Amino acid sequence: MKQSTKALHSGYEKDSQKTMSVPIYMSTAFDFGTADFAASSFNLEQGTDNVYTRVGNPTNAILERRFAEVEGGSAALAVASGMGAIFYSILNIAEAGDNIVVSNQLYGGTVTLFSQTLKKLGIESRFFDVHKAEDIEALIDDKTRCIFFESISNPSIDVPNFDAIIEVANKYNMLTIVDNTVATPILCQPLLLGVDIVVHSASKYTTGQGTAIGGLIVERENLSLKIKDNPRYPYFNEPEVSYHGLVFADSVVSPVLFTFRARMILLRDTGAVLSPFNAWLFIQGLETLALRIKEHSKNALAIAQWLQKQEGIKKVNYPLLEGDKNYENASKYLSKGASGLVSFEVEDYDRAKKILDKVEIFSIVANIGDSKSIINHSASTTHQQLSKEELKKAGVSEGLIRLSVGIEDLEDLIEDLAQAI
Repeated sequence: MKQSTKALHSGYEKDSQKTMSVPIYMSTAFDFGTADFAASSFNLEQGTDNVYTRVGNPTNAILERRFAEVEGGSAALAVASGMGAIFYSILNIAEAGDNIVVSNQLYGGTVTLFSQTLKKLGIESRFFDVHKAEDIEALIDDKTRCIFFESISNPSIDVPNFDAIIEVANKYNMLTIVDNTVATPILCQPLLLGVDIVVHSASKYTTGQGTAIGGLIVERENLSLKIKDNPRYPYFNEPEVSYHGLVFADSVVSPVLFTFRARMILLRDTGAVLSPFNAWLFIQGLETLALRIKEHSKNALAIAQWLQKQEGIKKVNYPLLEGDKNYENASKYLSKGASGLVSFEVEDYDRAKKILDKVEIFSIVANIGDSKSIINHSASTTHQQLSKEELKKAGVSEGLIRLSVGIEDLEDLIEDLAQAI
């Protein structure tokens, strides 16, 4: 099946009632039927769908299977937020004394997680410029566990050279983790490019309506071959005390090794579980994602081209603008479109503030990916925790305005920006 068909049908075999819409299983727990079945379930012999909703739920399982299919992966884990997905992807492989190599050009909350929270847990983050993959090797040592970057960075809207970064990671037999939230699997499938793990904030384009918070971790096919017997990843290759010495890499779950361990260790113990109702909302959004993201991309490119012609605009960032520093990479990796994020720079914060306060259709919201258009000043909101030096490295100036272009009529959106500017 093609992507759009998978988004509508994958992962769901109609239940006894033959419902066309995926059922919402709003249940905390499930009847095991027999004591033996209960014991075997907790011994990881029966899967996770009908044990306890903290580690698995039938509605969540449908979302996971469907999203993994659309992303081109082997398995997925749904969690309570996109930040939860990022956090678990790191905790699944790193501990105190380890380090990770991460791009400077990241969402502000991710930068804070890596530079502050993980630091308190003893995990060091080493930053590199996403356009200088040649600098990565100098940051790697025996304690490095992964390279983390975004397929389209938020809000600097940079596109990495996937091939160059993946080549370095594979040279050192190390995992790559990519946040694919902005591109979505419709515009970019990093796992098919050779990336090992993809994370998503489903709260963005997946739902498209700003109705729910949630995140997903997806692993590529045959990832276990890279992890098994790899000294960088002892969690998977040494006996797990909490499961009586089980070695995950040698168990029957090895085809879905990364997400299964995250589920049965991290989700079990720290509980960032996704509500089945939210999973159902994401399933609804996923059905129309392919249609919406094309409209987002079309509108965003047209607005970026229009902004380039306006007086008082110092710079416009959109990967598929000819002359943009990301144009070559975007043309290679984003042939179907570059999503709905556009940013542009004006003289200073005061000028940016006046524009934000004058828009009528665009809403001032600290989110992206809604069907409705959004405008935001990153330096004073999503990235306000960063120092001036960190803002500079992230590509966020005081006069930077970020747009999340929706699917309204293009003429209406341009008219709104024109009167505000």
